[in-house]
Amino acid sequence: MNTITRETAWGLLTKYNKEPFHQHHAVTVEGVMRYYAEKIGEDPDFWGICGLLHDVDFEQWPEEHCTKAPELLAEIQAPEEMVHAICSHGYGLCCDVRPECEMEKFLFAADELTGLIGAAIILRPSHSCKDMDVKSVKKKFKDKRFAAGCDREVIQKGAEMLGWELTDLFQTVLEAMQSLPDPEELDARNGIEG
Repeated sequence: MNTITRETAWGLLTKYNKEPFHQHHAVTVEGVMRYYAEKIGEDPDFWGICGLLHDVDFEQWPEEHCTKAPELLAEIQAPEEMVHAICSHGYGLCCDVRPECEMEKFLFAADELTGLIGAAIILRPSHSCKDMDVKSVKKKFKDKRFAAGCDREVIQKGAEMLGWELTDLFQTVLEAMQSLPDPEELDARNGIEG
């Protein structure tokens, strides 16, 4: 299904996203998508590239997020199902493309949650989520002052779309992030500086 290589996707992402924070978020979401795809027997490359490119238009065109993306994705001849998946993660926030398949619903749900867990990692003495548990994710989720920019309603809505309890979503995304290298190593592997 996916004819786009990771190298091609990374080239497009870094063409329009220079900020290390945005690049790091992209590779984190990529890793989470790959992890869950493998777990359920789906195509990890396709899921991963959708995760990697989900915010391709955000850094330069935040006011056109998910509406500018199709134009940028056309540069690499992204297939329609990839364009739909990437745009659908902004459903109800910045576009009206509804997540339909499990992959799109998972991307919608996991995107904000990776941000919440990522913010918690920064404050941990270990700077890792490997020693984090679901209870701590729940606590951070309930504290509206913590990572206030992470939209709890989106996370809740994503879990509902999937037909999951919030705890199941927390567990799956946390496990996925724990399977990734720690942030510094993840950035080093991808050439992210900053």
